[in-house]
Amino acid sequence: METQPDWKGIIGSLQKWRDTTLQEGSRDNRDPSVTTVAEKYKQDPWAVLASTILSLRTKDEVTLVCSRALLEKAPTPQAILSIPEEELLKLVYPAGFYRTKAENLRKIARILGEQYGGKVPADMEALLALPGVGRKTANLVLIEAFDMDGICVDTHVHRICNRSGWLSSRSPDETEGILRKILPRKYWKGINALLVLYGQNLCRPISPFCSRCVIRTHCRRIGVEKSR
Repeated sequence: METQPDWKGIIGSLQKWRDTTLQEGSRDNRDPSVTTVAEKYKQDPWAVLASTILSLRTKDEVTLVCSRALLEKAPTPQAILSIPEEELLKLVYPAGFYRTKAENLRKIARILGEQYGGKVPADMEALLALPGVGRKTANLVLIEAFDMDGICVDTHVHRICNRSGWLSSRSPDETEGILRKILPRKYWKGINALLVLYGQNLCRPISPFCSRCVIRTHCRRIGVEKSR
């Protein structure tokens, strides 16, 4: 039987690093945009869902600007349906694939109105049935909006977990499935925010800062050919 990762040591080291990093307050040292939006709108499910959709393949700073602009005009799913198409496109631009996202948001608003009384459902399968919503988005909504247990796996979480040798997987969805089996439940909700910030600052895709890594004793550096 393979030795399980020292999750207590890993999460503890990452949490201490995060606390110090966020206190420094530079532009790059902040939580993911969706977490920031969730805090600003007091865990409002529509705000979290809309901002998460806008965040896909979009930089955090752009997501924040687009999310604030959109939610100011459309604080509810019903409100977005009354916004003219061209105005809606301007609100979500320059988020990546903004036309598709605007269309999906309008479709989602209609579905929420017709099937869920205008409310975002706190259910994984119901969320996955919405246009443009994958497991990453659904998990984030459940975690940030409803304080439910979930594991949000994006490219940072997928990369760091495989690079460190905590697991071996071929896709973010597979990584999520494995983490649900090996990661203690108390760490599920927080691992995304920790590893996203870490991946943006230190454990980068190319030439990571291994010399400054706070979890290097827990990392096998799989696939790392060059580091700093």
